[in-house]
Amino acid sequence: MKKIVFLLEEASLKEFLDIVLPKLLPPDVTFLTVPHEGKQDLEKSIPRKLRAWQEPDVRFVIMRDQDGSDCIRLKEKLCRLCAESGRPDSLVRIVCNELESWFLGDLAAVAEAFDMPSISRLQRKAKYRNPDNLTNAAQELKRIVSLYQKLKGARLIAEHIDIDRNRSTSFHTFIEGLLRVAGKT
Repeated sequence: MKKIVFLLEEASLKEFLDIVLPKLLPPDVTFLTVPHEGKQDLEKSIPRKLRAWQEPDVRFVIMRDQDGSDCIRLKEKLCRLCAESGRPDSLVRIVCNELESWFLGDLAAVAEAFDMPSISRLQRKAKYRNPDNLTNAAQELKRIVSLYQKLKGARLIAEHIDIDRNRSTSFHTFIEGLLRVAGKT
């Protein structure tokens, strides 16, 4: 049995992944999602956790929001932390620009989660065709769904997310890497 440990920037990503991962991973792969208190906490934690983890057959996935950073430099920095910690095989994925971009990539899921059918029609608008380009995705989602709250929203939307219809490139990049780590591709 293989185990994947996810080191995450925030709790809302944990809420989302805890629902989505069982739908994606093969039955012989287990997972653990470990949220942190923001990007600095995550980056300080990476060397400590990667060096200390002694369990065999464990792979690590490091996930952080882009938050306006240069995506390439950010990924290089996180990959360097993993390599210096003895885990160069860790998968690093950057959520462009933030988790809500993934949600805006599947507005049908948002519509179902909040029982607001009219929202799904917004997917045809130019600004939602490539949600990774939105630098204010959380604000945008809150504008569309005034009741949206990060933790509860992540849980609700995760129940309805459809990988195939999602328009977020960084979401698909994450899925592709995850399946490779899980040995599913």
